[in-house]
Amino acid sequence: MTHASTAPLTLIAPAKLNLFLHINGRRKDGYHELETLFTFLEFGDDLTFTVNNEPNITVTGDTNGIELADNLIYKAARLLQQHCDCQQGASIKLLKRLPMGGGVGGGSSDAATTLLALNKLWGCDLSLTELAQLGVKLGADVPVFINGHTAIAHGIGEQLENIELPQSWFCVVHPGQHVSTAKIFTHPDLKRDTPKLKADWQTENLGNDCEALVKKLCPEVEKALQWLLKYAPSKMTGTGACCFAEFSTEAQAQQVLAQLPEKWTGFVASSATLSPAHTALNAHFEMK
Repeated sequence: MTHASTAPLTLIAPAKLNLFLHINGRRKDGYHELETLFTFLEFGDDLTFTVNNEPNITVTGDTNGIELADNLIYKAARLLQQHCDCQQGASIKLLKRLPMGGGVGGGSSDAATTLLALNKLWGCDLSLTELAQLGVKLGADVPVFINGHTAIAHGIGEQLENIELPQSWFCVVHPGQHVSTAKIFTHPDLKRDTPKLKADWQTENLGNDCEALVKKLCPEVEKALQWLLKYAPSKMTGTGACCFAEFSTEAQAQQVLAQLPEKWTGFVASSATLSPAHTALNAHFEMK
């Protein structure tokens, strides 16, 4: 292993949107077969990594009072450290911008950015495939962020098919609710029988199979979807609670955000075919 640099490195842990989410069935192990289209946004949490030569790992900043042992950032760092028998540690500081339980992948993205950064900083030199195999132990969405490219996911979300999409601008609205992914995926009323996609997904009628259930359980999500619908077709991402609408220019998206009811929060961001975490990491290590 190479000796790590001690200069702090700050990377974004970007938001993701599910542009559609179909659930095809439930497996015997409790996981769901699904098909979804992930894209990344140029917006997210910030993580600052400082490597030290003691094996201690600390996580500070906006941790929302989560115990260290339960923190996905800490779990990711420890998993990599143990897997590579690394004797170094790290101090990690989190600046949280993404809402918890918002369906934009905050926790999974934080875990993936941690794996990506420390893999480089500790000189572990694992491939993205190897990192993704570690990441799936932390959550089904983590490999998407490790892969770092707009992709259609199959299986439980770990089989990824990279695709190119034109850049868009998104207005994302968080209606102040926390939706538990586990609660949605274990609910008896969840739609689980959407047929698998045919060859060309772009011609199909695409939606989010979690949306009807989430609207029933969480009326504020339905209100947000209805409010956005005044401006453009609205969708929910993941298991919610965030909703979004797509625009061709930043100005259009900002005009909508400016009308946002005070009780909700939101942001505007452009899509990114390559995750901004990868872009920043590549640039940092190319400069060295």
